[in-house]
Amino acid sequence: MLSKVHAAALRGVDALPVEVEVHVGPGEERIVVVGLPDAAVRESVERVSTALTSSGYHLPPGKTTINLAPADLRKEGPSFDLAIALAWLIASQQSNGKHAEDYAIIGELALTGKIRRVKGVLSIALTAKAQGHLGILVPADNAAEAAVVDGLDVIAVNNLREATSFLEGITLITPKLVNTKVLFENQIDTEHDLNEVKGQETVKRALEIAAAGGHNLILIGPPGTGKSMLAKRLGSILPPLTLHEALEATRIHSVAGLMEPHQALVTQRPFRSPHHTASDAGLLGGSINPSPGEISLSHHGVLFLDELPEFRRRVLETMRQPLEEGHVTISRAAGTMTFPSEFMLVAAMNPTPDGKMPNESRSSPREIQNYLGRISGPLLDRIDLHVEVPTVNFRELEAQTGGESSKVIRERVVEARRLQYQRWEGVPSCNARMRPRDTQKYCKMDKSTRGLLRTAMEELALSARAYDRILKVSRTIADLAGSQTLKTEHVSEAIQYRTLDRQIWT
Repeated sequence: MLSKVHAAALRGVDALPVEVEVHVGPGEERIVVVGLPDAAVRESVERVSTALTSSGYHLPPGKTTINLAPADLRKEGPSFDLAIALAWLIASQQSNGKHAEDYAIIGELALTGKIRRVKGVLSIALTAKAQGHLGILVPADNAAEAAVVDGLDVIAVNNLREATSFLEGITLITPKLVNTKVLFENQIDTEHDLNEVKGQETVKRALEIAAAGGHNLILIGPPGTGKSMLAKRLGSILPPLTLHEALEATRIHSVAGLMEPHQALVTQRPFRSPHHTASDAGLLGGSINPSPGEISLSHHGVLFLDELPEFRRRVLETMRQPLEEGHVTISRAAGTMTFPSEFMLVAAMNPTPDGKMPNESRSSPREIQNYLGRISGPLLDRIDLHVEVPTVNFRELEAQTGGESSKVIRERVVEARRLQYQRWEGVPSCNARMRPRDTQKYCKMDKSTRGLLRTAMEELALSARAYDRILKVSRTIADLAGSQTLKTEHVSEAIQYRTLDRQIWT
């Protein structure tokens, strides 16, 4: 007898529909799996057959053929176990499965018949809804994640017996419901606060501008000045994730297997901080079967690279395309995948190889130049704000307060982002993503302001990309000030954040 149930296969952060067909018929007693399965799918035969017998079912005699269609789509991972088991039971007439056609089925089976959680459930749920299915059967640990998709019945099942009984109409299971508004109530980072950082008011101002416009930022200063401490507190002043942004971030983290059991959404902006020994595959994503890397896991969040010159230059250069385009395309023998990567790059570095300021360093000018030369000009051009982090004096350290709290600063950031959302109507999402036609329309200057920018371009030998970055930062400063036009003070402040363009260290 032939049976068919619905499942899905992951491809990047998307899920593609898959039909699991099982035929049980006469012939030599063996089990064949076809449809371009990987090793984990081929091994599912052993898991599924043992789970069936452990759950009180029997293996039918004769030849069993399991087909995963379409045959030209590679099937990976153990998420097809439950679908194969249920189709096998229907084909061997041990279950009528009268509701099987209405549901997509996903889950890994333990040898006892228990259903274990799998990756990429949110993407699979979205595909199930797009395919017109009434609902989806998922492991209980994944139910909250799938339930954020409106208009889809999410049935949480704990074991094979329970899933079989539900599809036969014997057991009624109430669909899982999730209140997304409640999830977003506690999404603000309250663990880190900028008022814990003593002094560094200029740097805090730069962090506020970066957060308000989504700008990339590099912090330059000696060890112990608080560069890492400041960077880790950037998340506390970023605007809250929208539901759309949270869904995109959740899909990536789910595919990467980083969701906690019973977690529904990623509700805080991601903050990723890879070690400087990270490879280009670890940063961009890849391996044999392309998977999200650190820059994609930072989507709608922050990617913090501490000790930037210590990263291999080849690794840093791979970030140039994602920084510009907001996505990364990875080509491997297994296929080409595109992952979203709209993130804020925050980097930290010492001014010289020995960590001291240039006037105190024992390094020669050539050594300092070689040290800074590990970071290419094109990469620096893509970093909007270059900020010096000076040593904190004793009086600042002894102060009872560190200035404004993150809550106060975040209110100004949220208001500036609100102006940007109104201006762009969603595309682009912030000033840092402005297109050339947008800068021409919304970055208008009077004659004196234009003259100031022209002088800076000529005297500092700034590139065309640096000019573009100055305009975008100026627009953000103007938004924070509530100004419609770019004024001289806005542009002059933006120019000050091009430290490495001025080559003051060499």
